[in-house]
Amino acid sequence: MSHKRIPKRKAAIAVGGVVALGAAAILLPSANASQDGAPDDVAAAPRTLKAGDASDLATRLAGTLGDAYAGAWYDGEEKRLVVNVVRGEGDMALKVRSAGAEVREVDNSIAELEAGAGTLKSEATIPGTSWAVDPRTNKILVTADSTVTGDKWDQLESTVESLGSGMATLKKSEGTFRTFVSGGDAIFAGGARCSLGFNVTAGDGSPAFLTAGHCAAAGDAWSDQQGGEPIATVDQALFPGDGDFALVRYDDPATEAPSEVDVGGQTVPIVQAAEATVGQQVFRMGSTTGLADGQVLGLDATVNYPEGTVTGLIQTDVCAEPGDSGGSLFTQDGLAIGLTSGGSGDCTVGGETFFQPVTTALEAVGATLGDGVAAAGDGGAGAGDQAGAGDQAGAEEQAGGQEAGAGAGDQAGGQDAGAEQDGAGGHQDVQEQSDMGSSRHSGLTPTH
Repeated sequence: MSHKRIPKRKAAIAVGGVVALGAAAILLPSANASQDGAPDDVAAAPRTLKAGDASDLATRLAGTLGDAYAGAWYDGEEKRLVVNVVRGEGDMALKVRSAGAEVREVDNSIAELEAGAGTLKSEATIPGTSWAVDPRTNKILVTADSTVTGDKWDQLESTVESLGSGMATLKKSEGTFRTFVSGGDAIFAGGARCSLGFNVTAGDGSPAFLTAGHCAAAGDAWSDQQGGEPIATVDQALFPGDGDFALVRYDDPATEAPSEVDVGGQTVPIVQAAEATVGQQVFRMGSTTGLADGQVLGLDATVNYPEGTVTGLIQTDVCAEPGDSGGSLFTQDGLAIGLTSGGSGDCTVGGETFFQPVTTALEAVGATLGDGVAAAGDGGAGAGDQAGAGDQAGAEEQAGGQEAGAGAGDQAGGQDAGAEQDGAGGHQDVQEQSDMGSSRHSGLTPTH
């Protein structure tokens, strides 16, 4: 399949549900707000940055610092990028400061942390476990769910200890790692319910959407109503393995999928996708629990589900429940960040939730979201480029809407699907979807 970029074409989720007022209040006031960075000539002091710009700067510094780079994270309270530099690399620390980031000297290099993750993969790939590098602690965060007991726990604990002191932390989760598929409403196939993530444009220019790959196991034909006529067909899917995503094409090529999201009386434009940054505030929308928010805890996470191991995920403390699978993860500023994969806990007690990066999914399936073009000078906007900070920044801005929207879209899972089609004039009425969404989302508030 071609991975060429498509000329600017809006593609996103149309949603009619009522989203959580609390979360919307967080999203909307600052959807278009920007933070002024410090003048470029003030090189010695950390600059005030938006999360997207911080991501772009981290990407540039990673390439400049080489082996001295040991990860980075975004301090949301101070609005600063914190860059880990291996202890003893004074010259590299100066480069970080001159670029406007804060320096923290650490003991573990990225290579050492990756080697530790490799040991966990070979020695402790146990269902109910996960691990991801946490740059804030400069360690590997290892998590075990409630099913990891007895000999399995002993095996995991001994493997973590074998990595050496200061290399990893082991945490026990009260819940059980699982994919969030359920029977109910939203987008349906074979008795399963998931959430629509983001509308995209497939490589040949046709309308499609992204959702979780494990959702595709329920069937190829998806409907926006339980027991309704199919409106979209799975084109590509991956799960388990190097991701958890699926590209689902709308059966009607005339389906309109505008790049905007209805967040309750207001629409927010969705422009592009972006990479996640540890410490970044993110929002999730899903067809079961609506809108929730939290922080990114780790990147390139490995999760050992009962169905198999999935790598390359984003770890967060955002809650989710069955039926939220495939739903959108986005930022306050409107960037598309991820697709809900699975995790443990629920939106009452909390827990860990893992997301498929949108950028990786877009690149794999050859699709574009929003502009589908990189922001000049920022490395940002392209589906595959989003990692750029500007990208993110932009993306995040968009995501806000997206979040709201995407989230909404998510929630709207089925609603989305329907709503989008409705826009196309081909399917379910938007009002019907709104009613569906209302019952699910009314009164919801963020969990963090």
